[in-house]
Amino acid sequence: MASISLEGLEFFAFHGAYAEEQQNGNRFLVDVWFELDCSIPAQTDKLEDTTDYAKIYQIIKAEMLVRSNLLEHVARRIGEKIKIGFPTVVSCTVKVSKMNPPIGGKCDKVSVSWP
Repeated sequence: MASISLEGLEFFAFHGAYAEEQQNGNRFLVDVWFELDCSIPAQTDKLEDTTDYAKIYQIIKAEMLVRSNLLEHVARRIGEKIKIGFPTVVSCTVKVSKMNPPIGGKCDKVSVSWP
């Protein structure tokens, strides 16, 4: 079993519970960790034998375009789409961070990890 991660993926999106967030948008960071059996690609050295990171990125990018009120919802959708799109993925953890969230004070980011 191997663990693979894509970290620090940056997007501008319109997620948030407040009208201002949905209208003005914000910067988001996404980190994804997943486990899968990499014994075959580790020996063959062929992209077609493993999970293509670029395709994982495209799933994340597509889900970040779908407006949501809650980060919990975004993180769950991303994780489920990765597991559906790549049956070899045994487990997947997704962390979505909203930069400078509107909480009434200074805060670099708020993050939700799923599951």
